[in-house]
Amino acid sequence: MSIPKVTTFLMFNGQAEEAIHTYVDAFEDAEILALVRYGEDDDAPTDYLQHAIFRLKDQVFMAIDNVNGMDIEMNPAMSLYVTVDNAMEMERLFSKLKDKGAILMPKTEMPPFREFSWLQDRFGVNWQLALPEK
Repeated sequence: MSIPKVTTFLMFNGQAEEAIHTYVDAFEDAEILALVRYGEDDDAPTDYLQHAIFRLKDQVFMAIDNVNGMDIEMNPAMSLYVTVDNAMEMERLFSKLKDKGAILMPKTEMPPFREFSWLQDRFGVNWQLALPEK
């Protein structure tokens, strides 16, 4: 496995593994490549991720759990932009990512897109979903 020189890196407040499983379940072409939890000798909860690598479509991501004692929230100024292949994929991702999250921009036609939406998932990660016109 080759990791791109520039990779999106996400830090969660104790929910990294749950988030990764949510994303891998939402995307059809996705997989977890590595999960490393903190050990008994580490000064962190053993169910927290020390490091993780996962893939959504052709994009590799890294993630960790924050163990510094202060929650750090995601920022909507950065989002993950996804070009979907068809209306079924748009609906599946929209439904799964908005669950317990927030719709920042409802699905709408916005040329050059047949449908476009902006969501914040329950972990605070922001997603832009775009279905191009045919």
